[in-house]
Amino acid sequence: MQDNATEVTAAGIARLAGVGRAAVSNWRRRHADFPKPVGGTETSPSFALAEVENWLRKQGKLAEVPLRERVWQQLVGHPEGPVAALTHAGCVLLLIHDRPTVWLDVSAGSDERLVAMLPGALEEVLTPRFGPVSAVNSRRAVNSPRPVNVPRAVNAAGADAARVNTHHADSARVNTPGADAPVNTPGTHAPVNTHPAAPHPHPTAQPAVHLPTGPDLLPSAPLLRGAAELAAELGARQTFEFLLGRHLDANPRQYTLTPADLADLMADLAGPVRTVLDPACGTGALLRAVTARADQELYAQDSAPELAALTALRLALHTCAVVRAATGDTLRADAHPHLHADAVLCHPPFNERNWGHDELAYDPRWEYGFPARTESELAWVQHALARLKDGGTAVLLMPPAAASRRSGRRIRADLLRRGALRAVVALPVGAAPPYNIPLHLWVLRRPEKAPTQPEVLLADTGQFAADGRGGPDWRDVREAVLDAWRAFDRAGTLEERPGLARSLPVIDLLDDDVDLAPARHLPPPTAADGAEQLTAVRERLGETLRLTADLTPAPADAAHPARWPLTTIGELARGGALVLRTGGNGGHARVPVLTDHDVLAGTAPSGSLPESEEAAVLVEPGDVVVPVLGGGSMARVIDDATGGAALGRNLVLLRPERTALDPWFLAGFLRGTANNRQASSYASTATRLDVRRLQLPRLPLDEQRRYGERFRALDEFERALRRAGRLGEQLLRGMYDGLTDGTVAPD
Repeated sequence: MQDNATEVTAAGIARLAGVGRAAVSNWRRRHADFPKPVGGTETSPSFALAEVENWLRKQGKLAEVPLRERVWQQLVGHPEGPVAALTHAGCVLLLIHDRPTVWLDVSAGSDERLVAMLPGALEEVLTPRFGPVSAVNSRRAVNSPRPVNVPRAVNAAGADAARVNTHHADSARVNTPGADAPVNTPGTHAPVNTHPAAPHPHPTAQPAVHLPTGPDLLPSAPLLRGAAELAAELGARQTFEFLLGRHLDANPRQYTLTPADLADLMADLAGPVRTVLDPACGTGALLRAVTARADQELYAQDSAPELAALTALRLALHTCAVVRAATGDTLRADAHPHLHADAVLCHPPFNERNWGHDELAYDPRWEYGFPARTESELAWVQHALARLKDGGTAVLLMPPAAASRRSGRRIRADLLRRGALRAVVALPVGAAPPYNIPLHLWVLRRPEKAPTQPEVLLADTGQFAADGRGGPDWRDVREAVLDAWRAFDRAGTLEERPGLARSLPVIDLLDDDVDLAPARHLPPPTAADGAEQLTAVRERLGETLRLTADLTPAPADAAHPARWPLTTIGELARGGALVLRTGGNGGHARVPVLTDHDVLAGTAPSGSLPESEEAAVLVEPGDVVVPVLGGGSMARVIDDATGGAALGRNLVLLRPERTALDPWFLAGFLRGTANNRQASSYASTATRLDVRRLQLPRLPLDEQRRYGERFRALDEFERALRRAGRLGEQLLRGMYDGLTDGTVAPD
């Protein structure tokens, strides 16, 4: 049934009709019968979804609203807000996943019958999955005051000053500043340990999932029926992932996502485990990355009630493990005070000042020292160790400043002396938000006994950072880190790997600073053959320069300006001469992602995208890819080496029909400066290209190919110039480094 109360914005209408927002604005101006706004504001009105659908069908602009879009619009137009709607949908999808026949019985009949029977049916599913649940008004649950310990912040300078929002890999924490806390701390985490010796009473943790009542569910009835219909098509888990992923993408300022590759690496460092805790769970990326096994138990806590509930539902749909999720400030109200887990995975809030320093002075978790007010991360480290069984492993994502701040040196020293801190790994720049600093991974183990000659592993994977905005080479990062960690974990020591990893006796680090930054303790890459390598680079540069000279275009012949009949990309797409697609979906499979930076720099695919239930757009040889941001004129023809990569964000793919369009002719004319200027729109901070407005001359295929050959030759010349530039920079840097470290003689 259609929900007459659901409202949709202009952006939603554009999504339904597959057009840009400008087209919706034109329809409103040109058509007097276009539906009138029913809500929103003057600058951002909303419209009744049912009226919009009817109008689009009458105009022939919409045969049928896609089921995904209808469900999504019902979710975002829910009167209690999208989070409450998503929670209700998640509960029903779990019911469909676990007991599909019960849903069929409950959903038969009217909406009133549905909401009357649904709470009882949900209780039979939620209780065995999450433990005892109680009914609670959804509006009160979602809008309840949030604990102080909320968003997490990272010092963008690597010190203690600026705070930048960051979140769990693929998890998302709500950016709600707490009193006295950094403006954007990622976190919604906040388990808290209530201790009788503490001087102030603490809040108590609450179960994450509450049983919605019938009155709560009544406005959600159309959404629940639509979600069930979509689950019949996609599956219950995939439906929830689609809706949650769309919600996170629609609120980029409220949630910050961290690459799933990082969560996978952290889970692999912990190894196969049965009981796992994430005390700052966000949307559950770290727990989802844990390898499933029999009798597994997943424990989660977050200070944002909505995220804790969504995470619990997400994990229950993702795995058969027991899920124990709670909401509350972890450091002040620990929901799992008696847990002794096999592993703790955590991305805690960074640089929080109001983490409970005054209330928790006598907390028994501070086995390694009472953290200073400025050392919230070391409070999380000790909380993780306190929740481990003997020999259990904790992996935490940390800001680099935590390895060297003087205020934390005594705790770092005790962690080293007692063998609790086993490894510090510096990640490449761009591994996770904030992307401009190299975050660290700390690997800890609750000591079973004090080691006789303890060593600690230090590793630096900064060499695997990608140029520009591309993410790091996760395959190389993963291989280097896991190989070094497993070798060190087996033997308790590691043979030095210059520039990458080494193990150091703890005694060597116990100086006045106890500085654990890996870069300060790792020798540079071996320079024994540095001069030989520079010679090889010089020879390659010489060959490339000679090739560049050979490829230099011949002197141009003068010609009169051509007066071709023109067409546009939009007209060609409507006529079937090419297919136009936009990128940005990660899909199910992990494949290399071609980013806009890769296109501009002419490099191999280097990016990553979060896993998505929407199919990724995969490029094929002969496709033409165009960046839409930045104001530059660029188009790239996909070759065999790049074919199969996923199309990244801010890219448009043009797939020409080979009997009508030559790819090199198409790409060449798209790069014309005047062509790009007339197809671009300008805002105060960015330039955006409307690819549909780009123009092409109407030429016979033979004439297209003649132009195409010349454009292909220019592309080879451009590639040779770029390669020469990179080799020149490599030779220059190598000479400076060789002269300054003594491996290259000055004469």
